[in-house]
Amino acid sequence: MTERYIRAWMKADWPAAAAIYEEGIQEPDATFEEIVPDWDDWDRVHLQRGRLMVETAGVMAAWTALAPVSARRAYAGAAEVSIYAASWARGQGIGKELLAALEEEAAAAGIWTLQATIFADNEPSLRLHSRAGFRTVGRREKIARKNGCWKDTIIMEKRSRWIGREESEHV
Repeated sequence: MTERYIRAWMKADWPAAAAIYEEGIQEPDATFEEIVPDWDDWDRVHLQRGRLMVETAGVMAAWTALAPVSARRAYAGAAEVSIYAASWARGQGIGKELLAALEEEAAAAGIWTLQATIFADNEPSLRLHSRAGFRTVGRREKIARKNGCWKDTIIMEKRSRWIGREESEHV
Protein backbone atom coordinates (compact mmCIF):
# COMPACT_ATOMS: atom_id res chain seq x y z
CA MET A 1 0.00 0.00 0.00
CA THR A 2 1.25 3.48 -0.85
CA GLU A 3 2.08 5.61 2.16
CA ARG A 4 -0.23 8.52 2.76
CA TYR A 5 -0.20 11.30 5.27
CA ILE A 6 -2.29 14.25 6.34
CA ARG A 7 -0.94 17.76 6.29
CA ALA A 8 -2.13 21.35 6.11
CA TRP A 9 -2.49 22.76 2.63
CA MET A 10 -2.02 26.29 1.33
CA LYS A 11 -2.21 28.47 -1.75
CA ALA A 12 0.51 26.49 -3.57
CA ASP A 13 -1.74 23.42 -3.29
CA TRP A 14 -4.77 25.20 -4.77
CA PRO A 15 -4.37 23.81 -8.33
CA ALA A 16 -4.61 20.24 -6.99
CA ALA A 17 -7.48 21.13 -4.65
CA ALA A 18 -9.27 22.98 -7.47
CA ALA A 19 -8.99 19.93 -9.73
CA ILE A 20 -10.61 17.75 -7.06
CA TYR A 21 -13.24 20.43 -6.50
CA GLU A 22 -13.97 20.49 -10.23
CA GLU A 23 -14.63 16.73 -10.10
CA GLY A 24 -17.19 17.39 -7.36
CA ILE A 25 -18.86 20.15 -9.34
CA GLN A 26 -19.29 17.78 -12.30
CA GLU A 27 -21.13 15.26 -10.11
CA PRO A 28 -24.87 15.68 -9.55
CA ASP A 29 -24.82 15.47 -5.75
CA ALA A 30 -21.62 16.97 -4.34
CA THR A 31 -22.09 20.76 -4.41
CA PHE A 32 -24.38 23.53 -5.60
CA GLU A 33 -21.36 25.36 -7.02
CA GLU A 34 -21.20 25.55 -10.79
CA ILE A 35 -17.62 26.75 -11.27
CA VAL A 36 -14.45 26.55 -9.25
CA PRO A 37 -13.75 29.99 -7.80
CA ASP A 38 -10.34 31.58 -8.07
CA TRP A 39 -8.03 31.27 -5.08
CA ASP A 40 -8.72 34.74 -3.68
CA ASP A 41 -12.50 34.27 -3.68
CA TRP A 42 -12.24 30.80 -2.17
CA ASP A 43 -9.67 31.89 0.44
CA ARG A 44 -11.78 34.86 1.54
CA VAL A 45 -14.72 32.70 2.70
CA HIS A 46 -12.78 29.88 4.37
CA LEU A 47 -11.00 29.77 7.71
CA GLN A 48 -7.23 29.45 7.78
CA ARG A 49 -7.48 26.50 10.19
CA GLY A 50 -9.00 23.25 8.97
CA ARG A 51 -7.37 23.21 5.55
CA LEU A 52 -6.10 19.66 5.62
CA MET A 53 -5.22 17.27 2.84
CA VAL A 54 -4.31 13.64 2.38
CA GLU A 55 -1.25 13.20 0.24
CA THR A 56 -0.43 9.85 -1.26
CA ALA A 57 2.58 9.24 -3.48
CA GLY A 58 3.13 13.00 -3.60
CA VAL A 59 -0.38 13.69 -4.93
CA MET A 60 -3.34 15.32 -3.17
CA ALA A 61 -6.01 12.65 -2.74
CA ALA A 62 -8.55 14.60 -0.68
CA TRP A 63 -8.95 17.86 1.18
CA THR A 64 -11.03 19.59 3.83
CA ALA A 65 -11.75 23.19 4.68
CA LEU A 66 -13.90 25.08 7.17
CA ALA A 67 -16.09 28.13 6.67
CA PRO A 68 -17.85 30.16 9.35
CA VAL A 69 -21.49 29.21 9.89
CA SER A 70 -22.30 32.81 10.76
CA ALA A 71 -20.56 36.16 11.18
CA ARG A 72 -22.25 36.57 14.55
CA ARG A 73 -19.84 36.30 17.48
CA ALA A 74 -22.00 33.76 19.33
CA TYR A 75 -21.40 31.27 16.50
CA ALA A 76 -17.62 31.73 16.36
CA GLY A 77 -17.14 28.10 17.38
CA ALA A 78 -19.37 26.63 14.68
CA ALA A 79 -17.95 25.88 11.24
CA GLU A 80 -19.21 24.37 8.00
CA VAL A 81 -17.18 21.41 6.72
CA SER A 82 -16.16 20.91 3.12
CA ILE A 83 -14.57 17.61 2.19
CA TYR A 84 -13.69 16.47 -1.33
CA ALA A 85 -11.82 13.41 -2.55
CA ALA A 86 -10.41 12.63 -5.97
CA SER A 87 -12.45 9.93 -7.68
CA TRP A 88 -9.47 7.54 -7.68
CA ALA A 89 -9.08 7.95 -3.89
CA ARG A 90 -12.63 7.16 -2.79
CA GLY A 91 -13.54 4.04 -0.84
CA GLN A 92 -10.12 3.74 0.82
CA GLY A 93 -10.94 5.15 4.27
CA ILE A 94 -9.26 8.47 3.47
CA GLY A 95 -12.38 10.52 4.20
CA LYS A 96 -12.84 9.09 7.68
CA GLU A 97 -9.15 9.68 8.51
CA LEU A 98 -9.38 13.22 7.22
CA LEU A 99 -12.55 14.02 9.22
CA ALA A 100 -10.90 12.66 12.39
CA ALA A 101 -7.89 14.91 11.81
CA LEU A 102 -10.21 17.82 11.06
CA GLU A 103 -12.04 17.31 14.34
CA GLU A 104 -8.76 17.64 16.25
CA GLU A 105 -7.66 20.64 14.19
CA ALA A 106 -11.02 22.33 14.74
CA ALA A 107 -10.88 21.80 18.50
CA ALA A 108 -7.37 23.27 18.59
CA ALA A 109 -8.84 26.33 16.84
CA GLY A 110 -11.65 26.63 19.42
CA ILE A 111 -14.37 25.23 17.18
CA TRP A 112 -16.99 23.27 19.12
CA THR A 113 -19.42 22.32 16.36
CA LEU A 114 -18.70 20.99 12.89
CA GLN A 115 -21.66 21.22 10.52
CA ALA A 116 -22.09 19.53 7.16
CA THR A 117 -24.78 20.25 4.58
CA ILE A 118 -25.10 17.24 2.29
CA PHE A 119 -27.40 16.52 -0.64
CA ALA A 120 -30.06 14.07 0.53
CA ASP A 121 -29.21 11.75 -2.35
CA ASN A 122 -25.45 11.74 -1.67
CA GLU A 123 -25.45 8.43 0.19
CA PRO A 124 -21.64 8.01 0.27
CA SER A 125 -21.17 11.39 1.97
CA LEU A 126 -24.03 10.77 4.41
CA ARG A 127 -22.48 7.39 5.34
CA LEU A 128 -19.02 8.93 5.69
CA HIS A 129 -20.19 11.65 8.05
CA SER A 130 -22.32 9.21 10.04
CA ARG A 131 -19.37 6.84 10.47
CA ALA A 132 -17.28 9.81 11.58
CA GLY A 133 -19.75 10.53 14.38
CA PHE A 134 -21.91 13.23 12.81
CA ARG A 135 -25.63 13.13 13.61
CA THR A 136 -28.52 14.27 11.46
CA VAL A 137 -30.19 17.41 12.80
CA GLY A 138 -32.53 18.25 9.95
CA ARG A 139 -33.59 18.24 6.35
CA ARG A 140 -34.07 21.27 4.14
CA GLU A 141 -36.51 20.51 1.34
CA LYS A 142 -35.99 21.95 -2.13
CA ILE A 143 -33.51 24.47 -0.73
CA ALA A 144 -31.87 25.22 -4.09
CA ARG A 145 -31.59 24.00 -7.66
CA LYS A 146 -28.78 22.20 -9.42
CA ASN A 147 -28.95 21.56 -13.14
CA GLY A 148 -32.58 22.63 -13.11
CA CYS A 149 -33.59 20.17 -10.36
CA TRP A 150 -34.66 21.05 -6.84
CA LYS A 151 -32.41 19.45 -4.24
CA ASP A 152 -32.98 18.59 -0.58
CA THR A 153 -30.10 18.80 1.85
CA ILE A 154 -29.43 17.02 5.12
CA ILE A 155 -27.79 18.99 7.92
CA MET A 156 -25.42 16.93 10.05
CA GLU A 157 -23.28 18.07 12.95
CA LYS A 158 -20.65 16.85 15.31
CA ARG A 159 -19.96 18.43 18.66
CA SER A 160 -16.41 18.60 19.91
CA ARG A 161 -15.35 15.94 22.38
CA TRP A 162 -13.17 18.53 24.08
CA ILE A 163 -14.97 21.90 23.94
CA GLY A 164 -18.41 22.83 25.27
CA ARG A 165 -18.88 19.76 27.41
CA GLU A 166 -18.27 21.46 30.75
CA GLU A 167 -21.10 21.48 33.25
CA SER A 168 -22.99 24.74 33.40
CA GLU A 169 -25.96 26.10 35.28
CA HIS A 170 -26.83 28.03 32.11
CA VAL A 171 -28.32 25.30 29.97
